[in-house]
Amino acid sequence: MTPAPIKPSISFEYLEKIDIRVGTIIAVEDIANSDKLLRLKVDFGDHTRSILVGMKKERQNPKAEIEGKQALFVVNLEPRKMVGELSEGMIFDIGYADKLVPVLALPEKPVPNGTRAG
Repeated sequence: MTPAPIKPSISFEYLEKIDIRVGTIIAVEDIANSDKLLRLKVDFGDHTRSILVGMKKERQNPKAEIEGKQALFVVNLEPRKMVGELSEGMIFDIGYADKLVPVLALPEKPVPNGTRAG
């Protein structure tokens, strides 16, 4: 793989607007009317969110592979409807933009749910 060019510079203030937090994936659920999307139930410590992810075709057994794992999520995106379902954030994965099978961005050791990145 040849790395993509680095994107244009942004200010530190802009970066501070993105709220990335650790959450534990407590459930992976199929969305029957989608061939791509799954619903993750994610525990952020003080609340749980439903986050839709397009990984149904990327993994053999998503439930067994990611359920119970901590991962990074962008939590301050506006909620978005997809296939009639509401997604309340975005998983922060690695590789999708480079057309690789994405992997989760994980903390190196367990931290409390809701811990902020940055």
